[in-house]
Amino acid sequence: MKNVKQLPHKKHYYNAVLKSSLLAITILTFSMCIGTWGYCHFYNLTLVDGMLNASMILTGMGPIDMAPNDSAKLFATFYALYSGVAFLTSVAVIFGPVLHRFLHRFHLDVEE
Repeated sequence: MKNVKQLPHKKHYYNAVLKSSLLAITILTFSMCIGTWGYCHFYNLTLVDGMLNASMILTGMGPIDMAPNDSAKLFATFYALYSGVAFLTSVAVIFGPVLHRFLHRFHLDVEE
């Protein structure tokens, strides 16, 4: 008799999706905190304006306020570089379990 392989139970899949989503939310929250602090500190903005600028940079939309000095420009440069990597990493972390399950299913279909 042939050894029949099956996909792991959906409960394991949903747990993996939940854990990866929480990790992605943690990465984005940490990134927003860094950005909000930097914009408040270097741009002398209010908390809400700092958060607005941080979220716009983090999602790739671009800055709202002009940098008042060179230190603010340097912060904006490094935060923008960091944000691109952080956002793409969080998206990859979210879709990791989905892709993993898809590849499992595809592999099982090939074996049959």
